[in-house]
Amino acid sequence: MSVLFQPLRVTALGRPDEAFDLNVADEVPVRLTFNGIFPYGVMMMTPDDLEDFAVGYCLTERIVGTPAQIRSVVVGAADDGLTIDVAIAGEALSALIRRRPRVQTGHSGCGICGSDEIPSGEGVGVPALPAGPVIAIAAVHRALDEVGTWQTLNAATRMVHAAAWADRDGRIVTIREDIGRHNALDKLIGARVRAGDGGEGFCLLTSRYSFEMAVKTLRAGMAIVVAISAPTYRACRLAEEMNQTLVAIARRDGQVLFCGRERLVPCS
Repeated sequence: MSVLFQPLRVTALGRPDEAFDLNVADEVPVRLTFNGIFPYGVMMMTPDDLEDFAVGYCLTERIVGTPAQIRSVVVGAADDGLTIDVAIAGEALSALIRRRPRVQTGHSGCGICGSDEIPSGEGVGVPALPAGPVIAIAAVHRALDEVGTWQTLNAATRMVHAAAWADRDGRIVTIREDIGRHNALDKLIGARVRAGDGGEGFCLLTSRYSFEMAVKTLRAGMAIVVAISAPTYRACRLAEEMNQTLVAIARRDGQVLFCGRERLVPCS
């Protein structure tokens, strides 16, 4: 297993005699290739749960249309980082080769950067979400109370994002962490697909809800999203257009409903 963080000896500003150890999360370059022949790009990310990332990324970036088109995922070592080689079905590989490749390395904070697409509601590639599920507001409160105890890497470093899946009662079922919020979300989506988890619930993000995060959740069919930080205006408009429920600026002492009230019922 790769090292996820390293201790550094540091001092407080203005107090050079007060040295202490501080855990700092690592990020490594991960080279992504397909079928051993087609290089796709290099992602900067936390070197953990890479199989989950590969599956989630292939789905949310529409490299494959269904999980069945992913034949295998092989993670290996490189001179300065790691490699992920994903074997995909021939028709998916042919379509990928015909696409214009990304024009830059994928940074940890990058979503659609480097892509030649700017999806609108129609460009997301999936229909608007159907009605349901319905959850109690108390479930949101419960998930917000619990998520911190699941963030083990963040507890050690205080510097990584998390994407979690909570069931309809607000119990955290799955969580993934990464220095990049998009990476954490792709890891969560991939983990749920690999586990065959189709249960109803909602996605909880410890980051802001930007446009590209909205695109990924919509492609994953996530009807309810709770984000600890704020959404961008474009993300909020997309969520509303696609019939998604969005709760953001979600803290223990208060949350803001931006759209999709019909999926939430008051606390009893």
